[in-house]
Amino acid sequence: MKFFVIGDVTVDHLYHLDHLPAPGEELAPTRATMKPGGAGGTISVTLARLGHTVTLAARVGDDPFAEYALQSVRESGVSQGAIQQDPEHLTSTITVMQTKGGQRAMISDGAANRQLDPAKLKKKDIEGSDALIVSAYSLTEGPQRDYTLKAIETARGAKKPVPVFIDLGTGAVNKVGTDLIGNVSGADYLTLNQHELLALTNTASISAALAQLGAAGARRVVVKVGKMGSIVWTPTETELVDAIKPEGKVVDSTGAGDTFTAAFAHAVLTGQPLAQAARTANAAGALAATRVGAQARPITLADLEAALAR
Repeated sequence: MKFFVIGDVTVDHLYHLDHLPAPGEELAPTRATMKPGGAGGTISVTLARLGHTVTLAARVGDDPFAEYALQSVRESGVSQGAIQQDPEHLTSTITVMQTKGGQRAMISDGAANRQLDPAKLKKKDIEGSDALIVSAYSLTEGPQRDYTLKAIETARGAKKPVPVFIDLGTGAVNKVGTDLIGNVSGADYLTLNQHELLALTNTASISAALAQLGAAGARRVVVKVGKMGSIVWTPTETELVDAIKPEGKVVDSTGAGDTFTAAFAHAVLTGQPLAQAARTANAAGALAATRVGAQARPITLADLEAALAR
């Protein structure tokens, strides 16, 4: 299968702490690492490792971090034909602070990614793909938003329409709020976590939030609900899909949601029914959390088969 992915590539600075710092407090981390990350990078790398042909649209700076941000992208064989270099803005970075109890705080800079030039989008790349996958961070602001909207319009208007997967992100929802509904509800498949769902719809319950998305035109929604697994919703049915317990200790959830989305798209396009595709995605997300770093745990078809068999 051929996928076209639009999303950020970043350098992630990961700090594991006993607790999140209070204002003015200085802490020593129990572990500190630097890894390639970003939703676009992680989704594309995961798909490539699962055997697909992937093109990633992202933008990096003309700086030392660019090479590192794209390290896993290059190693996994993702096409860089739609990667742009920005002469003025730096490669995006994210600082992630995470505790053993699951608390997390992040500092992110969209930087070069937000400058993705829509004039460089090649419609044939979208029309020749089997699916378009979009990280909602790409819909927040700047030229990258224009690029992404143009790509979605191209996918929908293609002679053979290209299915569109959109994955939400907490930062994207916090920045745009309920106004984001108009851009994402028309996706063929929408994936997001529970917090993002409630914030996106400004509701207090999952059922009310899903009803609102349905009224806005959503067709297929998958809600990631952590240790409970995921919820698959369509206008005619709702199903809770149990979590898959990974072989190995969960050490870092960075990128697990992006890995989930990639595996879900893989499963859908290889013919799995919606609930089974969500189960496959549950397994992939759980496996990703057993290594430090969004792209550190290579996930193969054999890995998924073994996890699902358990």
